[in-house]
Amino acid sequence: MVEINGSNLTLDSFSKVVLDHEELQISDTSKTQVNNARLYVKEVIKSEVPTYGINTGFGKLSVVSIAKEDVNKLQENLLKSHACGVGEPFSEEVVRGMLLLRINALIKGYSGIRLSVIEKMVEFLNKNLIPIVYSQGSLGASGDLAPLSHMALPLLGLGEVYYQGKKMEAKNGLELAGITPIEMLEAKEGLSLINGTQAMTSVAALALLESYDLMCLSEHVLGLTMEALTGIDEVFYDKIHLLRNQPGQIKVAKTMRGILKDSKLTTKQGELRVQDAYSLRCSPQVLGASLDAIDYCRNVVENEMNAVTDNPLVFIDDQKVISAGNFHGQPIAIAMDFLAIAMSELANISERRIERMVNTNLSNGLPAFLVHKPGINSGFMIVQYSAASLVSENKALAHPASVDSIPSSANQEDHVSMGTISARKTRDIINNSQKVIAMELFTACQALNFRDLNKLSSRSKEIYTYVRKEIPFIQEDTIMYKMIHSVIEMTKRSEFKQLINLECD
Repeated sequence: MVEINGSNLTLDSFSKVVLDHEELQISDTSKTQVNNARLYVKEVIKSEVPTYGINTGFGKLSVVSIAKEDVNKLQENLLKSHACGVGEPFSEEVVRGMLLLRINALIKGYSGIRLSVIEKMVEFLNKNLIPIVYSQGSLGASGDLAPLSHMALPLLGLGEVYYQGKKMEAKNGLELAGITPIEMLEAKEGLSLINGTQAMTSVAALALLESYDLMCLSEHVLGLTMEALTGIDEVFYDKIHLLRNQPGQIKVAKTMRGILKDSKLTTKQGELRVQDAYSLRCSPQVLGASLDAIDYCRNVVENEMNAVTDNPLVFIDDQKVISAGNFHGQPIAIAMDFLAIAMSELANISERRIERMVNTNLSNGLPAFLVHKPGINSGFMIVQYSAASLVSENKALAHPASVDSIPSSANQEDHVSMGTISARKTRDIINNSQKVIAMELFTACQALNFRDLNKLSSRSKEIYTYVRKEIPFIQEDTIMYKMIHSVIEMTKRSEFKQLINLECD
């Protein structure tokens, strides 16, 4: 059971609820805060003072006053009209993250929503009834209006859901899950459910979890490639990196020393050559910069996980309801654009190492394209082509979405973040980069068969042996895509991640 209070959510606890399906509960203190804020909203309703989101229209229509008898209908209409998402649905894990993050924001007690509505969201999450949320259609301000509207509709028995892997109408899913829908939303509640950054932040959190896995994979595959190319291991000497004073670089160099500590295939400066190419020699500097970027983005995302991104905000101590702009996704947008660049670089340098292994002019004695009888056999020639294609695709995806904006709501909302686009494309880049690094692993294992496997470091030996359980040495040309797909799938397995995370921890 994971207990949240609006301020204690971390990437680790996010993972426990979203990926491991641990049950969620709300702290008692948070329940009190929510109830107090709701009582104040009721006072505002009685006063009939025009207050945005409670008794007015939305966006450009905020100048339109809503009659007291229509304020509840206004909230339901808001969800229906704003659920304009298109494209493929988000994965169930993204939507579980959205539910968790929206709950965590609302329980801080600045939104004025009823506790019963929040508890219904907890019930959805704990029973794994997942709203279908379409991935395209958010400008990232006023928050993720379209995605969050799709998330919220099933609370009323509207829209669509996944239950036990099947797509169905929400009312049918609720019945199967044993959940009673909310009869109606009351004043402010519709806006409280949809005005925030929880779609982009959920995608961003998952991107970060994947980024740490990808960094660890990159380091271990670099180790195999260093050995395949008889690389100079002195480039990881600790004092070099301490002089640079960059924490990510220092960490990567330390990890690499651990991975290669008992290798007999790596060499010393001047033993075979004076220096290696940058893709080997500068690997701590490149990977370290990406690690620093991941850590920076983690700080931004964990702050956002525990943020209030609603509008308007209810300040019960000051007896005020203030409309402002915490829904604006710029912090996440910039962080995800930064992460996109960092993850692209992992693939860029990996592809260059693939090229060095398959190119006999660069591979320090390995045969052309890593195959016996090159010419009649093309070997790993097109593995490098495929990797090159993916890194070029990443370069296009890495263009920052956050520098774009387009006016909406009759120019009332005239600068938006595009944060959800930033987060979505970052996960696409991570997926592409994971494939490239898996191809490097595939290539390095082939290359190592032309070296003395008894001289492998113990860590590299474990990884090589794991791969060889399913992927044989390629004697002559065969159908390659099945093996590439298998290696990609292998690197995603929990048992493989456990194998490599021992050193990364």
